[in-house]
Amino acid sequence: MQSSTHYDLIALGGGSGGLAVAEKAAQYGKRVAVVEPFKLGGTCVNNGCVPKKVMWFAANLAHAIEDAPHFGFDVTVGGPLDWKKLIEGRRRYIGRINNYWDGYARDMGIEVIPGEARFADARSIEVNGVRYTADHIVIATGGRPFVPPVPGAELGMTSDGFFALEERPQRVAVIGGGYIGVELAGVLRAFGSEVTVLDMVDRVIAPFDTLLSDTLMDEMRKQGIALHLPFRVQRLERTGEGIVIHGEAGEALGAFEGVIWAAGRVPNTDRLALELAGVERLRNGVVPTDAYQNTNVPGIYAIGDITGRAPLTPVAIAAGRRLADRLFGGMSTRKMDYDTIPTVVFAHPPLGTVGLTEAQAREQYGAQVRIYETSFTPMRYALSSHGVKTAMKLVCAGEDEKVVGVHIIGDGADEMLQGFAVAVKAGLTKAQFDDTVAIHPTSSEELVTLKTPNP
Repeated sequence: MQSSTHYDLIALGGGSGGLAVAEKAAQYGKRVAVVEPFKLGGTCVNNGCVPKKVMWFAANLAHAIEDAPHFGFDVTVGGPLDWKKLIEGRRRYIGRINNYWDGYARDMGIEVIPGEARFADARSIEVNGVRYTADHIVIATGGRPFVPPVPGAELGMTSDGFFALEERPQRVAVIGGGYIGVELAGVLRAFGSEVTVLDMVDRVIAPFDTLLSDTLMDEMRKQGIALHLPFRVQRLERTGEGIVIHGEAGEALGAFEGVIWAAGRVPNTDRLALELAGVERLRNGVVPTDAYQNTNVPGIYAIGDITGRAPLTPVAIAAGRRLADRLFGGMSTRKMDYDTIPTVVFAHPPLGTVGLTEAQAREQYGAQVRIYETSFTPMRYALSSHGVKTAMKLVCAGEDEKVVGVHIIGDGADEMLQGFAVAVKAGLTKAQFDDTVAIHPTSSEELVTLKTPNP
């Protein structure tokens, strides 16, 4: 084994969290290294939110082409999608981001160590037979798709496999109705695939407010997506016609050309040899941390998806930057605030949420909860033969009707939520929403003009 090399900070993982803490530490003049076995950018850039959003935009264009004749445009509706051209363009775009990070890390003086890291002890790691030591080691290895251990599971692909597809499958089953499942289902349906969604619970995006879940399920059915909820997968079988999915209740669905596992993700912590450093790891792979991202071992920290809290790219970035501020910027109380985090699902239509659901608010505040909501067809579909519904809900609590939750589904939900998230984070009340002048005609104006609470 070669001699060790010492750094002020080593980040294990070149994804959103690892790059954020490394970048900030380098800006403080520290000697920094990032260990990454694949490409910089992590899941978000390479097999997650960025390529997903490219596909989502393409799917939106498919919907726009369908609506264009109703607005007077002479277009060919239902023309074939050049899947190969779309995928090649997406890969070029992702490649430019990879190249940016490679160059930016080099310019910042961050050493990128290719390979897979394992702990040797509480102050050192090994990568490809070389030992590296650091005063601070940050675990930011992210997660990977979870595939249930059922017979025939290997016949399905994960979201990683979806982004590797060279051709669009015509008949697809998506197993899982969470973020990833409904997003991929919406994209494939917009491109013309026959899509079926399965989940072991009776609704998609189950943790979200029921207004969002119910509205999304209605819209998915209107689009022609078949929902089998609940459905517990027993096994997958390859037949002459394709892949058949068998359920625990004796059901059989299919045959499908492709099956996508979208049943959640698991932390990438099982190959780190955490036990050699004495770092606690739960049975589900999560590395517990305190409010300051400290693990149970001094000098070793964890950020991002592996902590089991809010597995979102901006959360990992924020946690990484705040950790570097605390370690090297003299900000001893600097930490990530995990309360009131906004999030968006890029379904069709998109939906966003921040704060408490109605059920959570009633559990916390009891009778001191007032709900304001609306549902309508936005002007985007004024001349269209079909209209995608928009629905909104304000959850207010206390005598002053503090807005503790905002829930939106419909065109533009992804963009409008950011501003309303600031309002919820600031603790604004319904009266302050009402005092804000509306921008007309928009969908977002509904959130500052709601008058009558639900009984």
